[in-house]
Amino acid sequence: MSNLTNNRIDTVISDGDLDKVNAAINDIETTLSFLIGLTVEERVQLPKINVANKSFTQDAINAVVNNGTMLPSYLDQTAMQNDMNLYNQLDKIAGRMRQVLEKLDDTQMLAGSEAYVAALTAYKLFAAAATAGIPGSDAVYDTLKERFAGQGGSGTPPTP
Repeated sequence: MSNLTNNRIDTVISDGDLDKVNAAINDIETTLSFLIGLTVEERVQLPKINVANKSFTQDAINAVVNNGTMLPSYLDQTAMQNDMNLYNQLDKIAGRMRQVLEKLDDTQMLAGSEAYVAALTAYKLFAAAATAGIPGSDAVYDTLKERFAGQGGSGTPPTP
C-alpha cells in the first residue's frame, strides 16, 4: 500500500535516456524488420504451438529431413526448419521483452499509485484548509472536488 512516507520510486527519465530507449526500440524494429502484425481474427484462427505440439513439430521436421524422399517436393523442409528456428529465436527474445515489459508496467503502476495517493492527500488538505477558512483554498478545493462529483457520499475521496 502506498503512503506519503513510503515513496518507493522518486525519479524521472532524463531526455537523453528517453532518447536512448527510443533509439534502442527503433533498432529492434529495424533489426527485426520482418515482424508483422496480425488481425484479431488471424490470431484466433491460426493454429498455435504449445508445449505438446512444439515437440510434435520438431519431431515432424526431423522426420521430413531424414526421410524427405518419401514426401512430395512441394513440402519444403528448409522452410519448415527456418520457421521453427525463427519461432525458437523469437521465443527467447519475447521472453526477455515480457520481463522488461512487466517491469515497465509495474514501475508505471507504482509511480501512478504514489502520485494518486499524494494527490488524494493534497485534496484532503485543501478541504481542511477550506473548512478552516484559509484564503484561496476554497477555490482550489472546489476545482479538485469536481473529480468526485456524482459519486454519492460526502464528496470526499477514498482513503488511500
